Amino acid sequence: MAVLLQVVSSIIICYLCMSLGLMFTWPSSTLQLFESQNTTLTRPMGSTELALFSSLSSIGAMIVTPVAAYLMDTIGRKKTALVLSMASTLSWTLIAASNQVELVLTAIFISGMGGAVFLVVPVYIGEICQESIRGAMMSCSIVFAAGGMLVSYILGGYCEYHVMIYASLSVCVSGAALLLLLKESPTFLMQKGLEAEAIRSIAFYRSADPDSKEVLNELNAIRRAINPDLEESVSEEEQKLNKDEKVEKKPQAPKEKLSIIQFLRKSPSTRRALFVAVTVGVSAVFQGLIVVQVYAMPLFSEAIPTMSATVCSIIFALVTILSALGSAYLSETAGRKALMVYSCMASGLCCLTLGSQIQLHWAPHALTAVLIYAFCVFYTLGAGTIPFVIAAEVFLPEIKSFVSMLCIELNWLCSFIILFIFNPLVEAIGLGPVFYLFATICFCSSLFCIFFLPETKGLTVDAIQLLFLDSKKKNSRV
Repeated sequence: MAVLLQVVSSIIICYLCMSLGLMFTWPSSTLQLFESQNTTLTRPMGSTELALFSSLSSIGAMIVTPVAAYLMDTIGRKKTALVLSMASTLSWTLIAASNQVELVLTAIFISGMGGAVFLVVPVYIGEICQESIRGAMMSCSIVFAAGGMLVSYILGGYCEYHVMIYASLSVCVSGAALLLLLKESPTFLMQKGLEAEAIRSIAFYRSADPDSKEVLNELNAIRRAINPDLEESVSEEEQKLNKDEKVEKKPQAPKEKLSIIQFLRKSPSTRRALFVAVTVGVSAVFQGLIVVQVYAMPLFSEAIPTMSATVCSIIFALVTILSALGSAYLSETAGRKALMVYSCMASGLCCLTLGSQIQLHWAPHALTAVLIYAFCVFYTLGAGTIPFVIAAEVFLPEIKSFVSMLCIELNWLCSFIILFIFNPLVEAIGLGPVFYLFATICFCSSLFCIFFLPETKGLTVDAIQLLFLDSKKKNSRV
């Protein structure tokens, strides 16, 4: 029952990602409409406006993500998710109410503000789920984002313009309503000194009595994780004693809270973890699948002219969903590191072959579709999922919100860059060579993970921190 509650709660908060998937891939089905003379807007969009239409949501997300990080530690994870869910609702409302180009671009920017849920979702899931399902549940955010892509491609390809808008608005409203069923994260409640509420939250998500040993052990684990002196105060012998519960700890006097800078200076393991999380996350964006997602229909029209772009896009979304589900399973069986290493290698090979096929046309168009789908599978299994898991599980609660925010912030910045420059880059060097660049980044990402990314599967945050602290424990087990 406890696992079921954690799974259902994870699905509810991940449902927000479906709203984002809908909006972020909306340009795929409307770019050609908005630039044509038959546009539903008051006038056709220009080239710069089209570039902003595809990428402006990333700027909205980048601006609001630090605000979301502050709100997470101020009003809580659940209430922050509720606030962010309003952004998607407001954006679709504006689009439904007006056909002005400027207002549509404003709505795209506002919708991007909801993109900060990619910061809230993994943190919340990481704090309510037990280690055995933590990685799988964090992967659900990608599954639901891909589900939003699928709905967007179907509605955009087969439904009338306003039908899609009102359907998308309904998805956003229902997602916000479901959030009311959740309980606040026990970690946040403990950080605020609300121990009684934290106990009730733990008891709910563990389906246990508030006075049970399981709940008390979980409460003590949160206390230890919040302690900023973990690296200095926890020895191997002490860990064994804690596990055996033979030593009764004396209550310690409250310590002075460290600032973010002081914490980073004091904790070498956190600095190393931050370096790895940022590098893995940034390289994942520049591997290029986000370009295929946002420009799916125009891209398929150019690369595979003999096939329906709508059908190809729908298949692409289905492949993404299945791949994300596979990643949710494999991240808990094969491990995070193995998925990143091998999937990045495979993605690089797909991009290399795809670039040569687009440039030289040495095989039928059907092979181009197969290569794009293969790229989608391998990317989603690793770089599309694992960086979010890593960012959510390797940092102590003291600075988890800040460093997670930093990782997501860089992710959105890189997303804006790659989406904004994609069309000019294609015009300058061609679509095929662009995929050669993606392939290079994929191979470099794989090498980086071999040497720097430790395996974090099934480990608590204090154990993960020790892996980053002791370089001898960072064996390349692939």
